[in-house]
Order: sequence, then structure tokens, then C-alpha cells
Amino acid sequence: IEKIETLVINDGSEDKTAEIARGLAVNYILNLPKRSGLAAAFSRGLEKSLELGADIIVNTDADNQYNGADIAKLVEPILNKKSDIVVGCRDINKIKHFSFLKRLLQKFGSKMVRSFSGTDIPDTTSGFRAYSREAALKIKVFSSYTYTLETIIQAGRQGIPITYVNINTNPKTRESRLISSIPAYIIKSAVTILRIYLMYEPLKTFLKISALPILAGLVLVGRFFILYFTQGYSGHIQSLIIAAILLITGFGIITIGLLGDIISANRKINEEILYRLKKLNKT
Repeated sequence: IEKIETLVINDGSEDKTAEIARGLAVNYILNLPKRSGLAAAFSRGLEKSLELGADIIVNTDADNQYNGADIAKLVEPILNKKSDIVVGCRDINKIKHFSFLKRLLQKFGSKMVRSFSGTDIPDTTSGFRAYSREAALKIKVFSSYTYTLETIIQAGRQGIPITYVNINTNPKTRESRLISSIPAYIIKSAVTILRIYLMYEPLKTFLKISALPILAGLVLVGRFFILYFTQGYSGHIQSLIIAAILLITGFGIITIGLLGDIISANRKINEEILYRLKKLNKT
């Protein structure tokens, strides 16, 4: 690496972030007019880095949680052409200020993301990462809450080479401004994971959902015919009505899945077009 430049994203803060950054000889400062949130700030930072011609982009959070000396570890797999995204993974068990519940949720959430993305990243919520220029051109964040989970699922689904390295953390200096409460964090994270998974696997997801009403409907139809042929009367019409409702519901869900699959295919084409346009404009 011949040249290192720093970019600070000032997400509408009122604590003189920009002034302090200028005093520390930061190369570039991107001032967002109003507070946009972590995901939007990350996206703008990624776009600005590409605009400035970055070959490797390293992002870190502003709370001093991550050890800057580990940047060398992050960029090494990219320099060696072994990966395009590298996640700095913390040892959750050794972070003293993490409660037992938070550690448990971090591990469970990471397991879910690994399952959905097909990757092996142990710490999927880490905000200390490195991206090659090629990966940064392909990444598109849709979430308004956080980018950490979404980018890993995107990388896994798009076949972008992704790996991780173990990193160290600094002592806690302040409370998180992203997580207002554990229940809110769980809900927002779950919605983010589900939304991204549905974007990439709509048909598979809705087929699984439709299985329950269709099977229940078939059971009721079977029950009706068994009683009809064994007892010889035409009662239990209610079973047929309920079965019809369940079957219509099930096939309606499948139809939604098929429509989602078509939209997903179109989205992939649009992503490829956007990637080529961005690459053309930034080379």
C-alpha cells in the first residue's frame, strides 16, 4: 500500500466532529446535512471512497471499540487476493462490558446470518471491516438501520469472497448510540435478516410457508372422503369449506412466492447493470 488516506463521516453530529477531524489532519470529511443513521452513513462513505479512487476501503465505528493496529490484519487477505471482504471478528466471551444476554444474542444472531448467507463469519455484527474496490462496487445497502448483517448476506448470496480475521478490542468509553434497548435491537435485526433473505430466496421461503395450510387442507379433504365412503353419508361439509379456504390460502402464498421470484430475478439484473455503470464511472 503506497498511500493511506482517511475519511470521516459526520452524520449530523453536534459535538464538533468535523472541526476536531480537521485539526487531526484528516484527508476528507463528509458532512451529512442531517442524522441519517448507521446504514446510510456507511453507504455514503462507501460511495465517497469509491469516488475518491480507493482500492481498499477499511471502515470502523466511531466509538473506539476496535483496535486500529489490527487494520494490517484486515487488509492482508485482500492484498494476497484471497478475499474481497474481510470482517474483523471479536472474541465475544472476552468483552467484559457485554452482558450474558448480549453475548447470547450476538452468538444466536451470527448463527442465523451464517445460515442465511452460507458464510462462516463468527461475528456478523462487527463494524470493523475491509473491502476491495470490486466488492465495494457490488455492495448495496437497503436497510435503514444497520449494514453489518445485510452486507454479509449479500456477499454470501452474490458469491463475493468473504473471510474473517480475529481482532482485539479497546476498553469501553461510552454507551452505544445505535442500540437503544435489547428488545428493539432484536426486532430490527430480525426484520433486516428476514427482509434480505426474502430478497434472495422469495420462492423457497413462501413455499415453506404455504406447506402448512396446504397440508392442513389436504388432511381435511382426506378426512371428508374417508367418512363419506366408510359411513355412507354426506355430512362434514364444514371440513370441505375449511379445506378449500386453507388450500386457496396456500396456493395464494405460492403465487406471492412466484411473483417475488420474478422480482428477485429482475433485481439481480438491475444490480448487475448498476455494478457495471458504477465500475465504468469510477475507473
